[in-house]
Amino acid sequence: MAKNPWARNPWFESVHEAQRRAKKRLPKSVYSSLVAGTQGGHTLEDNMNAFSEIEFTPHVIGAQAERDLSTRVMGQDLPFPVMISPTGVQAVDPDGEVAVARAAAARGTAMGLSSFASHAVEEVTAVNDKIFFQIYWLGTREEILARALRAREAGAQGLIVTTDWVFNVGRDWGSPEIPEKVDFQALLRLAPEIAVKPRYALDWVRGGKINIPDLTAPNVSKGKGLPGPTFFGAYGEWMNTPPPTWEDLQWLAEQWDGQFMVKGVTRLDDAKRAVDIGATALSVSNHGGNNLDGTPATIRLLPAIADAVGDDIEVLLDGGIRRGSDVAKAIALGARAVMIGRAYLWGLAANGQAGVENVLDLLQMGLDGVVMGLGHKSVHDLSRDDLIIPDNFERSFGG
Repeated sequence: MAKNPWARNPWFESVHEAQRRAKKRLPKSVYSSLVAGTQGGHTLEDNMNAFSEIEFTPHVIGAQAERDLSTRVMGQDLPFPVMISPTGVQAVDPDGEVAVARAAAARGTAMGLSSFASHAVEEVTAVNDKIFFQIYWLGTREEILARALRAREAGAQGLIVTTDWVFNVGRDWGSPEIPEKVDFQALLRLAPEIAVKPRYALDWVRGGKINIPDLTAPNVSKGKGLPGPTFFGAYGEWMNTPPPTWEDLQWLAEQWDGQFMVKGVTRLDDAKRAVDIGATALSVSNHGGNNLDGTPATIRLLPAIADAVGDDIEVLLDGGIRRGSDVAKAIALGARAVMIGRAYLWGLAANGQAGVENVLDLLQMGLDGVVMGLGHKSVHDLSRDDLIIPDNFERSFGG
């Protein structure tokens, strides 16, 4: 049979193209949830735009024929320094977090799994043995520890505690209305959006039945196999739980007694406290621009934090990664690895598991090209000497 010359190539050449395809396929409300930021969206924009202010200093002679991109993060060997950041309810694809975990496993990398994921931790660890379970400070100490130990029993290799969230009600930068539950009234309200996105609707039809995603949080249930609360029920409990102290985080780190990341660090003093409580890793993060708007881009904050604590703790970065060159800049400025969020969700929306693999391949190839162009044999050879950094680019506070 002759190949249809008009058939769309499932492979996409950039993360931007994955985003374009995601927008084309998804209902407006679903897509909006992938691009929304807090208030004016200034931090969201700066996370991306700041990378373009940094330039490379390539060689024309001396490129290495073979290059090593591998690294080790939280006790796990990775073929290149990119891992999956935890994100909540992934209703852009029926397989959600399971598809993402399979894609990460196919590329040998690790995945952070959100407490607010739509699939249970046991389902996800079954397809990827490099899973870090993400915890929000939700409920009592005993309930938080029980969730962590359930994840460990399922095979989670480390714990990520997310600390950067202020429950801002001013999420007015493209934030959609999300139904509390997917019932008849919600479907009726969303029908006009879904009707013009038939491919998305058909993806949820299996065995002749429509399998509507259930907006619940199975990893916040009272135990393995028990039903979880609705997403908004879990969110409400989180809002009403007193925020953790450093003493709380130290207690959890001691109870976990293993690989432990503090996610959401932007200040030097917080970075030092993460070291003091025994954390093995921290992520320089502003929740992808969804926390306190007006916080500087994470790439601006990374150098000072890496200089201050990089010899004592693994420093990662998330926020704004769209290209392999962004990964290279983060590594050159002191990150052990980066975590991606929106980029892989766009890949998932564009082409399911294969789309996530596509995004990871693009980042790996782009990073390899930079390492080659700069004349290095290893990703660990990247340094500030490879970069032109504008005056007043970096930010630091809390020192």
